[in-house]
Amino acid sequence: MRQDNQLLVITHLSQLITLVTGFGSLLLPLILWLTQKEKVYQMDEHGKNIINFQLSLIVYFLICIPLILLFGLGLLGFVILGVISIIFPIINAIKASKGEVPIYPLSFKFVN
Repeated sequence: MRQDNQLLVITHLSQLITLVTGFGSLLLPLILWLTQKEKVYQMDEHGKNIINFQLSLIVYFLICIPLILLFGLGLLGFVILGVISIIFPIINAIKASKGEVPIYPLSFKFVN
């Protein structure tokens, strides 16, 4: 296995592809993780954290849909989740460049 912090950073930042294309925040990191987890040191751990974070965001967005009927709380949830989905990949990309383990709060463990 090789140490490749640049690829780890790219994997974290690949979640932001949604800002450009409108989709892919789960797909692109999933492809990078599946193809590189056996080759790059710590890619498996970082990839699992990213996939768990993205799947958790999908669950939270789905929960916000019915909350729109409850005084518009779902809209506030969409805004908060949108900000979180931009900030945490950037923070964790910086951590990955320093060799630290990323932490995505409020993530469910879908992939162990």
